[in-house]
Amino acid sequence: MVASPWTTPRRRICVLVTARPSYSRIRSALQAIRDHPDLELQLVVGASALLERYGNAIQAIEHDGFEPAARVFMVLEGENLVTSAKSTGLGLVELATVFDNLKPDAVVTVADRYETLATAVAASYMNIPVVHVQGGEVTGSIDEKVRHAVTKLSNLHLVSTALSRERVIRLGEEPDTVVLTGCPSIDIAAQVQLRPSLDFDPFEKYGGVGPRGDLSRGYLVVMQHSVTTEWNEARQQVGETLYAVKDLGLPVLWFWPNVDAGSDGTSKGIRMFREQEKPENFHFFRNMSPEDFLRLLCGATAIVGNSSVAIREGSFLGVPAVNIGTRQFGRERGHNVIDVDHDRRAIVGAVQEHMRRGKPAADVLYGDGRAGERIADALAQRELRVEKRLTY
Repeated sequence: MVASPWTTPRRRICVLVTARPSYSRIRSALQAIRDHPDLELQLVVGASALLERYGNAIQAIEHDGFEPAARVFMVLEGENLVTSAKSTGLGLVELATVFDNLKPDAVVTVADRYETLATAVAASYMNIPVVHVQGGEVTGSIDEKVRHAVTKLSNLHLVSTALSRERVIRLGEEPDTVVLTGCPSIDIAAQVQLRPSLDFDPFEKYGGVGPRGDLSRGYLVVMQHSVTTEWNEARQQVGETLYAVKDLGLPVLWFWPNVDAGSDGTSKGIRMFREQEKPENFHFFRNMSPEDFLRLLCGATAIVGNSSVAIREGSFLGVPAVNIGTRQFGRERGHNVIDVDHDRRAIVGAVQEHMRRGKPAADVLYGDGRAGERIADALAQRELRVEKRLTY
């Protein structure tokens, strides 16, 4: 059937998923965009989301029924400052070609990684409106610089918290371009909260490496990434966490780090610990589906490390969290978080304090579970223009 010449064409919305955590943070929005009558989803998958060593997120994406319009290989091996900078440049080159082929009406980029910056720069130079999800947040390391730089390159800002909205406006963005949607990852947590019990065997379903512990009396979930401004300390830092959770004696479910400068040091520290200590209470995983991971998180004694999932989804689900070091410095947090330095005694003490306190109350700081539909509505209804009228 030929479309009527008076029919308004659907907006082509190109969304970039470039890492394992990025997918869970945007999945509900992908679904809402795909199902919206006025939008056409163009999904581009790239960087570590395509790599098996970092969880092969592309498999989960396709399993959920999404068909990528393009795949972008843009990660240089080495996990140091030089390869991070070069991967950013490679992403800029490759994404310019992708955007030229797809000709989107807008490009959506998520959070604060180097791929986010490459996406925003490429689209901006090609006069394609940039939509930034999770702007206005404050954290440690290079991530904050990247996040604020992407804000200045973006034309529409879809933020997770009220304070984030205030920050983006203070950066000079027009208030009517800054929309409080909540964080899409909370949408998944809200669904899991309705049925939080662990209804699968994580060892049987996801394999991994290490003994299969008895989870019935409590366990720890650990996610620790390198800090890019402290990349040469990553091996020592992860060692403190490894020995701390070993000494606690609970089963430890440890998830592999992101592809960042220093992650090679983190990985080496984990491997050396595994070979030298042969711990009986550790099991290592690469990846899980977002729902399965959050169900695992719901039953945990605590989540330990420096991942934002402890602060975002952890606060919504009321999961005790021990946040280590500077990676999440300044990020808004609920009452579920205890902050410590890279010190094994402090880490042990924080977990034990959580065990004394019990499960914290849930917090809707990062959203109420409807971010995806709000993002799709904003993409369909808001004016998407390249020019910006900045208010300083």
